Amino acid sequence: MKKILTTLFVCSAFIANAQKSPENLVQYVKPIVGTQRMGHTFPGATVPFGMVQLSPETDTAGYELNGHYNPDVYKYCAGYQYEDKTIVGFSHTHFSGTGHSDLGDFLIMPTVGQLKLNPGTADKPHSGYRSPFSHANEVSEANYYKVKLDENNIIAEMTTTTRVGFHQYTFPKSDNAHIILDLMAGIYNYPDKNVWTYLRVIDDTHVVGYRLTNGWARSRALYFAMEFSKPFIAHGYKNFSKREVYGGFWGKFNQTKNFPEIAGKQIRAYFDFKTEEGEKIKIKFAISPVSMDGAVANMKAEATTWDFDKVKNDGQDQWEKELHKITISGNKEIKQNFYTSMYHTMINPTVYMDVDGQYKGLDQNIHKAEGFTNYTTFSLWDTHRALHPLFNIIDPDRNADMVKSMMAHFDQSPEHMLPVWSNSANENWCMSGYHSVSVIADAVVKGNAPFDANKALEDCVTTARHKDYLGIGYYMDLGYIPDEKDGNSVSSTLEYAYDDWCIAQMAKKLGNTAIYDEFIKRSQNYKNVYDPKSGFMHPRMADGKFRDKFDPFTTINQGFIEGNAWNYTLYVPHDPASLIKLMGGNKRFIVYMDSLFSYNLPDKYFAETEDITKDGIIGNYVHGNEPSHHVAYLYDWTDKPWKTQEKIRMILPQMYKPTPDGLGGNDDTGQMSAWYIFSSLGFYPVAPASDQYAIGSPAVDGATIQVGGGKTFAIHVNNQAAKNVYIQKIILNGKPLNKPFLSHADIMNGGEITFFMGAKHK
Repeated sequence: MKKILTTLFVCSAFIANAQKSPENLVQYVKPIVGTQRMGHTFPGATVPFGMVQLSPETDTAGYELNGHYNPDVYKYCAGYQYEDKTIVGFSHTHFSGTGHSDLGDFLIMPTVGQLKLNPGTADKPHSGYRSPFSHANEVSEANYYKVKLDENNIIAEMTTTTRVGFHQYTFPKSDNAHIILDLMAGIYNYPDKNVWTYLRVIDDTHVVGYRLTNGWARSRALYFAMEFSKPFIAHGYKNFSKREVYGGFWGKFNQTKNFPEIAGKQIRAYFDFKTEEGEKIKIKFAISPVSMDGAVANMKAEATTWDFDKVKNDGQDQWEKELHKITISGNKEIKQNFYTSMYHTMINPTVYMDVDGQYKGLDQNIHKAEGFTNYTTFSLWDTHRALHPLFNIIDPDRNADMVKSMMAHFDQSPEHMLPVWSNSANENWCMSGYHSVSVIADAVVKGNAPFDANKALEDCVTTARHKDYLGIGYYMDLGYIPDEKDGNSVSSTLEYAYDDWCIAQMAKKLGNTAIYDEFIKRSQNYKNVYDPKSGFMHPRMADGKFRDKFDPFTTINQGFIEGNAWNYTLYVPHDPASLIKLMGGNKRFIVYMDSLFSYNLPDKYFAETEDITKDGIIGNYVHGNEPSHHVAYLYDWTDKPWKTQEKIRMILPQMYKPTPDGLGGNDDTGQMSAWYIFSSLGFYPVAPASDQYAIGSPAVDGATIQVGGGKTFAIHVNNQAAKNVYIQKIILNGKPLNKPFLSHADIMNGGEITFFMGAKHK
């Protein structure tokens, strides 16, 4: 689920006296948007982990085109493309850098003049309510977005609280000003995605409603409450449904104009105003996963003022608090890359409950989170690798709540499984593995388990024994998934083996010997798909023979998901030493690794995949896709750990830049950015559920990590320079560190580490 992104940014400063206050870190955040054909993050307003992510949409590409999948929809995973020249409106829910998508709920667009209730087209924006815009008149900051809509000379501004979007529109003088509420609009949209929409006008400033959709999340409900700062003088709607079989006897009313209740599958509503020159109309728009009353309560609790700047500043203060969990020193570009990455890691997962703790569960019933915050948006195939391990250092309480949310998911799951890729009370079943177990085990092994760890272990084991799911039965019976039974047979076998190792580590921590023995044995199943003849992890048939037709460079139909055999052969993060031995020993393994980075992979080998592009590739190493994120660190298990240092400092500037095409892959709800954070600090969690971090090569001049309890872990870098990528020596708490590894306790106990850098390897 990948791949290329863009950045947009305008600095702002809101700390009054920088000399007396901590450095304003929000100024370095460059909210990333997107370019070309790839999924991307959004440039709009949100607070950390906010349920509302209010952002512009720049087009309305549909998921379906002439009865088939429309490839162009992929680049609109977050609704916005930097190259586009028009804005359709501003919606309240988005994913951040995913390779599949949904959401884009409740689009609002201000207009003046003739009322138009269709969006028009990019080449003919005047035919609808969309508007041309210029990046010269666009501002994107943490929790703030501003743009001039050139069509009607309207200034649009937005900010948020956790559950409320706050709009501010500055109008010209007009007797025909409109606010359009489009209940049809959505991301990855198609004509039947809306199951039903409903809107009720309470009075001339208050509106409530809901939307039911069948998309990536097949049974999703979202409720809203909307309040205007100024009474509207009229309202109405149009139903764009081509055919609704039964309409009852509602024809007794003229429903299209000033009627208090609106319902249908394809509804666009509007609210009319008269405005003076420069007049501001503000909108509070709260959402709820539970009910319209829940949305009203969320608004009353969080949006207590019409002071737009106060709401904006309060949200930016939240960002400052989160960003200061790691403070670094370095040049401006390093800080922009670092704090943009920090920002990205704190967008998802998202809060998913009302202010009273109620939320809709996976069983579609209403539950109440007792003693924890419930979260959703778990892109676990991506984020188990570095995002959740990062949280275990800088935000362990929040990560524990995410584990509790996963356990609640299990309890409500009709399939009795932990989440795979879950969102909005739905399991999307996207990607492979059962990587919740990695997140849970990592928390348990690292001592961050304020939950029933034995119950968590039971949930993990039940999930891992679910024979009906994606080849697990074959995996359990044969020790691998046969090629003819699953198109991702090899990568799934490798991922299951790692996940099983995680379960074993958790069982060991909890003293459950029987479970440890079962799953440590299963964790060795990766060996069953290694073919010593080809030298790669290789598709294997049910009869035990390796497939004859096989191309280790190709990313399609070779037994792997989003990658080729060259990269996936190295996916044994839990047992690198045995992998090196399996592949022929230290010397041969280093040659393999060097070849991976130096080979020029022609475009033909990934031309048919949306998820891998040249921008995310170095040689044959695919950094723009997560399965390879640990790979450069594997040199640490050889006699040439300096090659890890060399490769990390090569990857960092090539894949991460503060430019409009600055990220060499889709951020995937924070994983790409978490890799940057760890790697620029000088270490990385190669195998989450281990307490060990592999040493890389720090790119910062220094850093201080807040590790809780008033303790800090300080990173000092002597002789830092672009050419000085090699570590000469390391001092940890006054003593030499003579191995390329740190422990979790080394970090969390506080203290300091000093890297001495040079231009030649030791």
